[in-house]
Order: sequence, then C-alpha cells, then structure tokens
Amino acid sequence: MASVAIERVEKAFGQTKVIRGVDVGIDDGEFCVLVGPSGCGKSTLLRMIAGLEEISGGQIRIGDTVVNDVPPKERDIAMVFQNYALYPHMKVRENMAFALMLAKRPQSEIDKRVGEAAAILGLEPYLDRYPRQLSGGQRQRVAMGRAIVRDPQVFLFDEPLSNLDAKLRVQMRTEIKALHQRLKTTSIYVTHDQIEAMTMADKIVVMRDGIVEQTGSPLQLYDNPVNTFVAGFIGSPAMNLVAGIWEQGGVKVGDVHIAVARPMRADNGQKVLLGSRPEHLTPAAGGALGARVEVIEPTGADTLLMCSLGGQELTVVVRDRVTLRPGDPVQLAPELDKLHVFDAASGRSLAA
Repeated sequence: MASVAIERVEKAFGQTKVIRGVDVGIDDGEFCVLVGPSGCGKSTLLRMIAGLEEISGGQIRIGDTVVNDVPPKERDIAMVFQNYALYPHMKVRENMAFALMLAKRPQSEIDKRVGEAAAILGLEPYLDRYPRQLSGGQRQRVAMGRAIVRDPQVFLFDEPLSNLDAKLRVQMRTEIKALHQRLKTTSIYVTHDQIEAMTMADKIVVMRDGIVEQTGSPLQLYDNPVNTFVAGFIGSPAMNLVAGIWEQGGVKVGDVHIAVARPMRADNGQKVLLGSRPEHLTPAAGGALGARVEVIEPTGADTLLMCSLGGQELTVVVRDRVTLRPGDPVQLAPELDKLHVFDAASGRSLAA
C-alpha cells in the first residue's frame, strides 16, 4: 500500500487544457472518489495516475516515487475499467491469473492467489466459465479479482458500475466498499454518480472544468459546500437555491425575511442565494415561505414535493405521508441553523 500525491498536475491536448493545476493528497489505505460531471477531467486524471496519459505539468508520486516517467507496468497499480476488459477466449481462472503468468510467478503462488481472490469475491463456482457465460455483475467481480491477485499498492477504478442496472449497482457498491475495508489498499475511484461518491468514499474530490472545486469527507462536503456548484452536485435531491437580498442577519426573499442562525460574511443589500437541503424544509402551518405544490413524487419511505416559490423551484423531502395535491398552497418552514448563503455573483459560500 502507498499514499498518492498529485501536485500541480496539468494536462493539455494541443492548446486545450483539460487538467489545470490539480493538487490532491490521498493517504495510505484511503478510499478517494473523484466525482464531477462528464468532461470535468476526472478520468483523464485517473489515466495519468495509471500512466496511460502523459503529464503536461506537475508531478504524481506513488509512495516516495515520482512516477511521471515510470511505465504503467512498473507503477504497481491495478486498474478496473468500465467495460471489464476481460479476455473472451480465457476462462475466469485464466483471466484472473494472466498478470501473474506474464510475471512468471510459480504456479503454486498463482493458484493460491487466484483461489483467495475467488473466495473473497464469491467466484469459486465460476472459475471454469468463460466471460460470455457470466452476468454483468459476475464479470465485474472477475475484473476486480484480476486486480486483487496482483496485490498492488493502489487500486484504480474508472466508473466500474456504470454498465450495471440500478439494483446491481447498489449491490456492487456495497461489495466494493466491503472489499476495501477488508484489503485496506489505497483506492482511487472515478464516477459521475454523487450517490456512489457519498456512500463509498473516505475522501471526495469534486472536479469541474479541470480544477478541484472542493475536497473533504462526504459529510464535510454535504454540510459545508464552498460554492453553489458543490452544493448542487453533492446531495440528492440537490440543494434548493433561492434568490434574495441579505438584510440584518438574514435573507429577504420577496417580502419575507428569513433569519439565518449561522454567522455569514455578507453586507446589507448584497444579492445572495439562500440554500436549503430538501430535507431541511418542512410543510407547517405558519411556515415562512408560502409556495405552491406543482408535482408530488411518492417513493415509499419519502415523498418528494416539487414546489414553486415566486417562479423559483423548491424540492421538499417529507418523511410522512401527505394529503397535498398539485396546485395546493403550502407553507414551508426552513431549519434556520442549517441554511446556507452564497454570493449570487460568484457562487461562493458566505459562511464565516
């Protein structure tokens, strides 16, 4: 196992910069998730760590070694791809053993490592099958098993669950997290799915347009987003953002003044965005915000209310069953100590 240090890393394709001075430190044994919208540079960054893309600037260290010019096969990493990348003409056992065979390891060692990995991943009944005889989830396990047998310093995962159906994604998410807790190998995982990031990561790195917007634990990013991009990207449903004016320790939304319990660095008259998580808005008689229900989405445990407030959209998560109907007026009471305030122009958090 080893730490990974990404220092002032840049990547350009011709005149186009896709990674612009990224700094990320990943501790030994940590599970770090790179998350962001398509085209933000997260997969390119992962491929640079793997050595599959050249670095235009900065440096990457694995352990104490700068690996900028180290060939991929000498970096002691193992990568799990989105499309599994299994050899169709080889059985599961051979797919898992292939890297060890290339390294000319003793057959006894190969059999031992393959057997251990198969036991961890529940693949023992499938060792003599071909990839075409497996389900998508089983193929993904084989891809992970091939990585495990190499016993690398670092695991790299490039959107490994995106080809699976929703139920299987949840199952595999749990299995990958349990696998990391067992092996404790440093892992870097790329996804555009913030639910995967929240549930799996020790550390999340939120990227946009080739830069890092914020780094921290899942709950740090959820509770204290540094800007409206992170606030809207982390959390499902996304944080509500309502335009207003900062006045005397609160935000004026239309004719209503909402007190904000947390201290803010804002000036009277400043245009701001008032942020509230959907679960921190409650339908209540006498609630400060008068809205109208537009759409109701029951999900079983929760009910989502899509509301409008002066032309602005609000999402409310309600634990109890509701008798409201589309078109009904509703009073919403925000939890004052959990409100966020962002500068309307820059999108930066104004939290003191």
